[in-house]
Amino acid sequence: MSEIQEYRSRLSDPGSRRFETFSYLPPMSEAQIRKQVDYIVSKGWNAALEHTEPENTAGSYWYMWKLPMFGETSVDRILTEAAACRRAHPTHHVRLVGYDKYKQTQGTAMVVFRGKTV
Repeated sequence: MSEIQEYRSRLSDPGSRRFETFSYLPPMSEAQIRKQVDYIVSKGWNAALEHTEPENTAGSYWYMWKLPMFGETSVDRILTEAAACRRAHPTHHVRLVGYDKYKQTQGTAMVVFRGKTV
């Protein structure tokens, strides 16, 4: 068995904090983000965007960016909204959520843009 890597997170270092499963991976490329949005659309889930300051990622409350995109099937429109959220809040983390309308829960949630830490 290989050695397990320790992720050193510190309260004093917002850039070191891990807050979602994908946050342990390198940031996603545009193509990888597009694949994730395509997956959400293919499952029939409703996409939504949330954002928060890097120092508040451990909290359960993230700010909602507009309303969830109920019934949106255009990957490009969802990506356009994600980019608009990022432009409006360049220092915030932006999270993409896929709501499963049948199970009434989140099907997936991932940070697609990481904000700049000070």
